[in-house]
Amino acid sequence: MNSKKLYFTSLLMLVLSIFTMMFGVANASASSTDNSVQQIKQKGYIVMGTSPDYPPYEFIGKDDGGSHVYGADIELGKQIAKDLGVKLKVKSMGFDSLLVALQTKKVDMVIAGMNENPQRAKSVDFSKSYYSSDTSLIINDKDASQIKSYKDLAGKNVGAQVGTIQYDEIKKGVKTAHLKGMENVNDLILALKSGKIDAIPMDTAVAKAYASHNTGLKIIDAKMKGVSSNNNVAFAKGAKGLVDAANKTIKKVTSHNLYIKKYVPEAAKYLADNKHTSSAVSMWQYKGFFISGIEYTMIISVVSVFFGIILGVIFALMRLSHNWLLHAIAVCYIEFIRGTPQLVQIMFIYFGLGTIVNVPALTSGIIAISINSGAYVAEIIRGGINSISDGQSEAALSLGLSKHQSIKYIVLPQAFKNIWPALGNELVTLIKDSSLASVIGVGELMYQMRAVQADTYQGVAPIAVIMVIYFVITFTISRIMKHLEGKISHGTND
Repeated sequence: MNSKKLYFTSLLMLVLSIFTMMFGVANASASSTDNSVQQIKQKGYIVMGTSPDYPPYEFIGKDDGGSHVYGADIELGKQIAKDLGVKLKVKSMGFDSLLVALQTKKVDMVIAGMNENPQRAKSVDFSKSYYSSDTSLIINDKDASQIKSYKDLAGKNVGAQVGTIQYDEIKKGVKTAHLKGMENVNDLILALKSGKIDAIPMDTAVAKAYASHNTGLKIIDAKMKGVSSNNNVAFAKGAKGLVDAANKTIKKVTSHNLYIKKYVPEAAKYLADNKHTSSAVSMWQYKGFFISGIEYTMIISVVSVFFGIILGVIFALMRLSHNWLLHAIAVCYIEFIRGTPQLVQIMFIYFGLGTIVNVPALTSGIIAISINSGAYVAEIIRGGINSISDGQSEAALSLGLSKHQSIKYIVLPQAFKNIWPALGNELVTLIKDSSLASVIGVGELMYQMRAVQADTYQGVAPIAVIMVIYFVITFTISRIMKHLEGKISHGTND
């Protein structure tokens, strides 16, 4: 009974400590005074968060120097930075993660074709509108006779980017439509071309960019009266100084119509024209993207598996320990990590713990994946240790070895031989799970696939490429692990 009480007490303390830390950070942020402009000038740069899948506003383009984020919104960000007397740094991530990044101070401002609404205004502050665009529908050519406005979407499958004004308006205005929300515009276009959805309501300028680069698609006026996308710059709540500074820049930009006359044409120079290029040729042109993705994927995987095994050994021994405190800590760690999604853990490490210590995205991904792997490896090792008969330990103790030496020299080597196939499976799984780090902007294979999709307007080909890459990597690792397993077994038999 006492052991169970201690276990639940430890688990409760762990959960309470997490919530206390989260609310403490939130309260600290809320109570801070506005010295936002001074902080930016002291740093010498301002970090802009964006989701680069929205041409011509923001997109990933390729030049001689590699891949960069371009777009009219990037040009606006540069002008805001210039007027503040600092440099601009651009951080890419999913659209639905941008406001979280702003609230947790991972970015200083968000410019991503985002419009102000009452819900968002509760958690962040917005500048004045710097650009307004109407809403259009992207449809397949074959459906042009059936869909002529948003009213014809009743009963049809409609896709929209989550968090956009178009998503909200279709949800409210066409209640019989089967609305499917997706985070990435490229996924929406792919779903439309494959017949999974019938239409996509989208900002007109963005709709033109995608329709012009995809055969078989066309855009029509959505005829949604009063629905326009008024794009605003978002800042952390209470950052009045930055809002005022941005408004001064926006006033200058809008008074001279620079956004349309200068920023959009400047961005258009970097839009890829791959409409008449074969998929194979197009993918080969972007081989540098995939090579970069492989490098990051392998860095994450190798480092994470190293620390995952170390954590696994430590917590496996702690869980097998007769010390109630060590046992309770190990159980709490293993059960909590295994009971929560890895994607959530990555986001919590980056956005949550990152508010206390500013940890880079790559490091956050490695930490989260290592911690997650450690919990599973701990259970694998515990199973391996339990598979060794007690007689082995007793024989070691009778020969004068200490308990510590018995575990180190007798039990663990035999346990690792037994669990080697399971460890190999964990490594393969870890390599595939590294793709989850793309949600916080780590440039691994999944992130680079999104970049290629955005720049080439091809949905399936980049997916096929990284599928082959993942298979080659995991198959090679599996063969190596199988070879080492044979060596270990042969050495043991000898």
